[in-house]
Amino acid sequence: MKTSERERLRLQRKRRVKLKVQKQMSRLRLTVFRSTKHIYAQIVDDNEGKTLVAVSTLSPNFKEQLKTGGNLKAATLVGSLVGEAAAAKGIKEVYYDRNGFLYAGRVKALADAVREKGIKF
Repeated sequence: MKTSERERLRLQRKRRVKLKVQKQMSRLRLTVFRSTKHIYAQIVDDNEGKTLVAVSTLSPNFKEQLKTGGNLKAATLVGSLVGEAAAAKGIKEVYYDRNGFLYAGRVKALADAVREKGIKF
């Protein structure tokens, strides 16, 4: 199956961002994936290859508060849940890996919500 032009351009941006992320290996990485119905965010330690914090619109603590996951409200809630979980684990600074997605809309809303919880990037 042929990859759509939009997906091809996203993967191109992802490769460009990945090179910058690899230079910042000393910091943890906050990576985001966005689909039409859901948004996923996780903080990864690339040195050890472990996921420290993972929250998405499918997680139980999200489902208690909202029903739908494909809007700005959902992205903001996921961002605040990631920020709270990271702060509880003592994480203060991360590198924001937007995974090739444009920094607008839900990706930006998630980042702003994480910043409000005191996480720097």
